[in-house]
Amino acid sequence: MTTVDPDTAAPPSAERARGRAAGDPVKALLHRHRELCERAVDPLEIAAGLEAHGITDRTAARFRHRDVFSLAEELYARSPRGEEPAAATAPVPAGPSAYRALGCALLPGALAAAAVAADQAWAGPAAVAATVAALVWPGRAAGGRFPWLAHLLAAAVAGWAAYRYGTALAVGLALAAAPGHLLAAAFAAGARARLDGSRALEDFADRARPLLFASVAGFTAAAVGAAALAGAPLPVAVPLALLLFLTRLLLRHGTRRGPVAAALALALVPVPAAAPAAAAVLLVHAVLALSRATAHARP
Repeated sequence: MTTVDPDTAAPPSAERARGRAAGDPVKALLHRHRELCERAVDPLEIAAGLEAHGITDRTAARFRHRDVFSLAEELYARSPRGEEPAAATAPVPAGPSAYRALGCALLPGALAAAAVAADQAWAGPAAVAATVAALVWPGRAAGGRFPWLAHLLAAAVAGWAAYRYGTALAVGLALAAAPGHLLAAAFAAGARARLDGSRALEDFADRARPLLFASVAGFTAAAVGAAALAGAPLPVAVPLALLLFLTRLLLRHGTRRGPVAAALALALVPVPAAAPAAAAVLLVHAVLALSRATAHARP
């Protein structure tokens, strides 16, 4: 009688399953990320989700693909769907909601200017409140245990600066809210368009960084104009405005709030270099965070 070693023998079904897995390495990945793949509207959504789970181009090579985008295309093609995905949204938002958002962005500066023109004592606090409200409006769900911490710290930063340097600084920050909204919307649309045209994560990062730098440069110029119009000191007003603009960008794109809160807390240190240092730290974080595809996936 022939004996079979139980340690070396395996059921035929298990052997066939292992053979299929070895011959089709994408199948196990598809099963693990089934929900992501089935609800995605295009392969780019899957690529962003895979990146969020730590899958890089090097990892994609183990699945016989040159990069994450190529892997995402196969996962998208092999995912069952009950209906065709909705048509992609326009790269530049338009319509009543966009006009309402622009109107809300114009309110802080209008309210602050009107209060100053009327010589109201509450002009400074009103400008601070309106500026922080402009940060809250475009927020998106993000990671972190304390979702409102960044907004509270932003209010503290703007309020402390207005207390130290006067109402003119608060008005300058409020006037910068409108160009900040326009540049943030332009950056979001441009980044999404670059994501649609990219074929690898590194390719998208190389395309997104110049766009971010252009947005930051454009806002810095707008902040200089707003501060000059309000009569605020430029060395104080411009770094603070840039810090709040970067806060708006990062919160809008759903990045983790921890680094944002840390930079805002640094700006509360009562030394002149605190605000420029905080803006520089947050800019470095923004370059890293907003160059990732996950920051631009549709919510």
